[in-house]
Amino acid sequence: MLPSAVAPPRDLSGYHIEPKWDGVRLVVTVHDGAITMITRNGREVCSHYPELAGLVGALDGRSAVLDGEVVTFDEKGRTSFQRLQQRMHVARPSPDLLADVPVVAMLFDVLWLDGELLTGLQLTERRRRLEELPLEGPSWHLTPLLPAAPVDELLRACRAVGMEGYVFKRADSAYFPGRRSIAWIKLKCIQRRELVVGGWTEGLGGRSGSIGALVVGLYGLDRETGGSDGRLRYLGKAGSGLTEDWIRQLTTVAQRLGTEVNPFTERLSSVHFLDPLLIAEIAYTQITEGGTLRTPTLQGFRTDLDPADIVADEELQGILDRRDLRLRIQV
Repeated sequence: MLPSAVAPPRDLSGYHIEPKWDGVRLVVTVHDGAITMITRNGREVCSHYPELAGLVGALDGRSAVLDGEVVTFDEKGRTSFQRLQQRMHVARPSPDLLADVPVVAMLFDVLWLDGELLTGLQLTERRRRLEELPLEGPSWHLTPLLPAAPVDELLRACRAVGMEGYVFKRADSAYFPGRRSIAWIKLKCIQRRELVVGGWTEGLGGRSGSIGALVVGLYGLDRETGGSDGRLRYLGKAGSGLTEDWIRQLTTVAQRLGTEVNPFTERLSSVHFLDPLLIAEIAYTQITEGGTLRTPTLQGFRTDLDPADIVADEELQGILDRRDLRLRIQV
């Protein structure tokens, strides 16, 4: 079940308030002495996070399907997606990497327990069942519930401590696997989005002839279904944050994904186009009235999502609807 990016209610008394973790979403299954970990796009990643295998022993013979997020923490105790980059792409981490960049599973829901399907139960009851499980360990914890407060106060606190945001979950909500629901609402304190890479532009100076910036966008919103309308929309280009190591890796990827076909709905000039299969995490200060990112900075890349799921929200779609598609954009 996925949260929606809609305005939170004024009264949060009927909601569970949870931190929004800055990591990789996982569904963890423990059954018959074995464990599996599945990302949102269906990848099995047990070998990436071997420290979580201890959940089998922690549950002591019980079977469960748990929903949560795997994260890393920085020296100030904040989750760090950039730090997690060192782990999420490594299938068999070395002992040194395990020691240098430990991960933690923050668990927030239970979908199946000892043969009983729980998805139809209210969140309050699922949380009660979750709290009865022995889920406080060296690499796994229960996601805490936060006290209710006015949204403005929550945002100030969030920004003060450097959190990514909150998820507000209706206490009476059932769980709908794989579906986005307004029963869960996400509110970000910082401006960041997953975006689809559809091309690149050449750099200047020492980067002349090589990748200088990534051209990024997301799919338009189909208001009837709440999903993608199949049209990749241009949001801008991100060159800040590109390291030499990433440029080397992207150059290899670009050779494989290069295409003459513009994947964007907009007419773009001076772009080397790519098949839209790569997902980047981009931080930015705001989205302009023209629907482009201001001061975008690359944070990393994601392999746990499907590009087709990177879709505009209602507010951004309203901005994109005003864009004149007859004009050619010089990138």
